[in-house]
Amino acid sequence: MNRLFTIYIKAIIVLIFFSTCNNIESRPKEEQDIDAHNRLKQKASEAITFCENNNYNTDFCILIDMRIHSGKNRMFVWNFKTKDIDRQALCAHGCGKGDKLSTEAKPVFSNTEGSLCSSLGKYKLGIRSYSQWGINVHYKMHGLEKTNSNAYKRIIVFHSHTPLPDKEIYPKHLPMGWSFGCPVTSNEMMKYMDKKLQNSKKPTLMWIYY
Repeated sequence: MNRLFTIYIKAIIVLIFFSTCNNIESRPKEEQDIDAHNRLKQKASEAITFCENNNYNTDFCILIDMRIHSGKNRMFVWNFKTKDIDRQALCAHGCGKGDKLSTEAKPVFSNTEGSLCSSLGKYKLGIRSYSQWGINVHYKMHGLEKTNSNAYKRIIVFHSHTPLPDKEIYPKHLPMGWSFGCPVTSNEMMKYMDKKLQNSKKPTLMWIYY
């Protein structure tokens, strides 16, 4: 009897463990959206403090939530004045390689050269340059934290890619291979951002988080 009871208890524990460790995408969409909005507001609050303290652009910043499904908008232009989203778009994550291989549903993050992974952390957007992709414009990215300090050396830049749609494709994911670590968005979003960034007199913050 005691042995059967022990087996029963162990089975219950295993079931509880796996139910709590369920993939985030199995949770109701409404819960995920609420969580994402709360994360966005929290990051925006921290971002304005950072920008004010470091003489960055205090009109807007770019926030990218890599925990959001890749088929949904997860790049947000946050307006510090209105405390709201000015524009949002899809954003591809790095495909990775080897033991740091991302999937469409699950990005793997790395600061290692040659990893082809996205890197989390705050970035200063740098000079505007020519790109062979999308609208032929990219912005240099300077990693400001230990998790993304090699970004410039890795040639991680902000750019667009023509096949990347301007509308959400959920429940489908963005395919792998459109990013080798860069935050890649649609041409329409890049045109919009290009105008805003060219008009900015101070460095603009981009923050990639999970």
